Amino acid sequence: MRTVLVGVAERELCLAEVAENPWTRAVGLLGRKELGEGRGLWIRPCRSIHTLFMRFPIDVAYLSSDGTVVKTCARLRPFRLSMGGRQAHSVLELPPGSLERAGLKIGDRLLCSPAEGEALIGLG
Repeated sequence: MRTVLVGVAERELCLAEVAENPWTRAVGLLGRKELGEGRGLWIRPCRSIHTLFMRFPIDVAYLSSDGTVVKTCARLRPFRLSMGGRQAHSVLELPPGSLERAGLKIGDRLLCSPAEGEALIGLG
């Protein structure tokens, strides 16, 4: 999977793997023991997620097509479902506590830039 740097208000939020094909979107974080600090998984397109069979909680930010946060879920536990709503176009999954530490809230706009050696992709 390719990776991108995701930031908000001129500060880095995470280095996110991009799940954008049917296989990587379906697998997501399944089978992992944790999501390391400063890491993330950006699933696109995506309006809802589940944490069935996951081993750890995650923070979730649903994004509109322009990268604006439209919904957040802090510390979503395993075996839960979450829906982003009509405006959600993609979702950023983060380690638990990331939303609070970053002060990320509805209305914030996330920006992405290519990780070293990667091509730029838009949040939409």
